[in-house]
Amino acid sequence: MFESESKLYNIFISHIGQNEDEYNTFTEKLAAAHDFEFKNYGILEKDKITGEELQEQIMPVGIVIILSGLYNKYKDIIKKQIDIANKLEKPIIVIRPYGMENVPPELEDAAVDIVGWNAPCIVDAIVENYLEQF
Repeated sequence: MFESESKLYNIFISHIGQNEDEYNTFTEKLAAAHDFEFKNYGILEKDKITGEELQEQIMPVGIVIILSGLYNKYKDIIKKQIDIANKLEKPIIVIRPYGMENVPPELEDAAVDIVGWNAPCIVDAIVENYLEQF
């Protein structure tokens, strides 16, 4: 018998540079997903984060996760994250706000996939759209 190694997915989860309830809830849900290992490059170090720091966080990942619930409140920083992901040609998955069906059109246009808060659906979207790093 042999054990198969679990793949590690390098992801960036949108954040605002500080702790935020939606971010914390999402990362906990993803961490609890069965048979899914990931490293989140979105670093919550300080209140303000520069574009250069965001680019350093997004550069090594295979996918970018945008929490659309943060968008209305923190539009500028989320737009900056999307712009950097697009510049670096990283696929974007948008997570709908909990219990909602719609996301802003600009997020919909940026996304390769849009999913709700169901962990298996989130994992499937990541696996399906993940950009392998060479």
